[in-house]
Amino acid sequence: MATSPEARLKELNITLPPPGRPMAKYKMAVRVGNMLYVSGHGPGKGTDAPVSGKCGQDLSTEQGKASARAVGLNILATVRDQLGSLDRVVRLVKTLGMVNCTPDFTEHPQVINGYSELMAEVFGEDAGVGARSAVGFPVLPGNIAVEIEAIFEVE
Repeated sequence: MATSPEARLKELNITLPPPGRPMAKYKMAVRVGNMLYVSGHGPGKGTDAPVSGKCGQDLSTEQGKASARAVGLNILATVRDQLGSLDRVVRLVKTLGMVNCTPDFTEHPQVINGYSELMAEVFGEDAGVGARSAVGFPVLPGNIAVEIEAIFEVE
């Protein structure tokens, strides 16, 4: 990638939200060696994206996708908070995307693409695209629309 992740944020005119804080007894992220394990994040308030609701009932696939992108912004804020700079990320390794949805909803991958496309924009097509699972759940904490956890290789 020609430009650094921090420079890409500026080019894309993306301002990250303040990093989140744990809502229960856990850490937002844990670094072990050169791996950063990021806890499940939801979409933050103060965004245009839907924070809560069930895909296939309250939200369309596109609204779910917008929510997943908002989750991605929150994850980036946590990663920057933990490392001091997104430029210390070597690559995204693994993502688990959880979609709050009805039993007949089948577009989980398209919803989680909101997050995955953001990671590719910030880190590049190679370093920003990792292994991924996108699955549906009948309910998520606080009825949030999407929850995502991730693993990054870091310097």
